[in-house]
Amino acid sequence: MGRGRAKAKQTKVARNLKYRTFDPDFGNLQRELHGEEGEPIPEQYSDLAENYEDPAAS
Repeated sequence: MGRGRAKAKQTKVARNLKYRTFDPDFGNLQRELHGEEGEPIPEQYSDLAENYEDPAAS
């Protein structure tokens, strides 16, 4: 007993995931993961950033 309410909720969630339509913004995701070009580095990390600069970028 008591499984009916849980099963109904699982069915509702599964149906929502199956039929929901969404339009992901991949450009925004890429910017979030890779950072913006020219993004300033905080002063407290500037000495560390010098160690990891890309030599090909110079």
